[in-house]
Amino acid sequence: MDLFEYMRNTNMEKEAPLAARLRPKTLEEVVGQQHIIGKDKLLYRAIKADKLSSIILYGPPGTGKTTLAKVIANTTSAEFTQINATVAGKKDMEEVVKEAKDRQGMYGKKTILFIDEIHRFNKGQQDYLLPFVEDGTVILIGATTENPYFEVNGALISRSIIFELKPLDLEDVKTLIRRAVYDNEKGMGAYEAEIEEDALEFLAGLSGGDARHALNAVELGIMTTRRSEDGKIHITVEVAQECIQKRVLRYDKTGDNHYDVVSAFIKSMRGSDPDAAVYYLARMLYAGEQVSFITRRLMICASEDVGNADPNALQVAVSASLAAERVGMPEAQIILAQAVAYVACAPKSNAAVAAIGDAWKTVEETGNLPVPIHLQDSHYKGAAKLGRGVGYQYAHDYPNHYVKQQYLPYELSGREFYRPSGNGYEIKIKEHMAKIKKEAD
Repeated sequence: MDLFEYMRNTNMEKEAPLAARLRPKTLEEVVGQQHIIGKDKLLYRAIKADKLSSIILYGPPGTGKTTLAKVIANTTSAEFTQINATVAGKKDMEEVVKEAKDRQGMYGKKTILFIDEIHRFNKGQQDYLLPFVEDGTVILIGATTENPYFEVNGALISRSIIFELKPLDLEDVKTLIRRAVYDNEKGMGAYEAEIEEDALEFLAGLSGGDARHALNAVELGIMTTRRSEDGKIHITVEVAQECIQKRVLRYDKTGDNHYDVVSAFIKSMRGSDPDAAVYYLARMLYAGEQVSFITRRLMICASEDVGNADPNALQVAVSASLAAERVGMPEAQIILAQAVAYVACAPKSNAAVAAIGDAWKTVEETGNLPVPIHLQDSHYKGAAKLGRGVGYQYAHDYPNHYVKQQYLPYELSGREFYRPSGNGYEIKIKEHMAKIKKEAD
């Protein structure tokens, strides 16, 4: 590195965006992602021991993929090289591979190649890397916002370990915002700014787990806000609103308004009003409610209020939860709206709620009643001699795959817990059960 390149790099570090300046240099400084870099986790141990194999980091924007790569660069004894698939081509990779071979042959030193946006490489470009990843010429770190199982060559996938990064939770983002405002070394502490608690909550909630989004707003706020009479820059919720160009809704996540909106959301789905349900969904999303919180309520409603009147409702809700997590905001709002509208329009039944409620109460009242002996396990040693399983009738040997026999404990003979409603698919369930019981008489 010559003097001019050194000066250029130094100036870039000073003038880089806040999000870039705040990037940690060690694993201990990393906020969030403890499911993969906690002290007992594989990736943490591999980085600390400098024994990293090829990996692919997969997750939404702003979750720390490049940050982890930079931490590895600061930790490893190997040569660290970075390229971006949006601008790099095969020639760039050929140069990296040539240098890696020379370095390995002359000095016995490994090369780590970090490819940001690896999904942007076409199949031919990805194929080119295969033999060099295979023989250890380079250790690959790929970063992608897209599902690698769809966007990355299957052969590269088989030679790599995939680590999925999750959107940062609210407290993680708040930690990073505080660090940005008050840290004198990497942050903007020298500006003597203060951020009010409601502004902190607003920015963290609105970030959707994307730390970069929140930090950009903080930097803009500090750089454009005049000092108050006390000589300090105050980041209020009004300032935060201007920086992120979004109106603040009254939606305290720990207060009454929060629970009122959530309650209205659930009751609108239960009451088969898709318009109101989607409206309250929009209220929550606009105010920065976590998608995971919304999808939990959606799945509960699909079972509690729809149940077997439309068994597909739970499948739709679960699929929406997974899809929204994979896709992230803002597109996830479409997925959620589709699922919320489906659950709201579905026929309703709370028969499952009544069934488990009655069964639970019965268990509390009667305790551990003996299981009928013909239903007991007959496979363990000595079971046959004790009569376990004797007399059991195999349902598939009978018409309609049904045979009358005692399933409940004898003390509860004749008790009913699940009573299908007269709505939706439960009509068919009720008719089917009546038919097979009648024909078995």
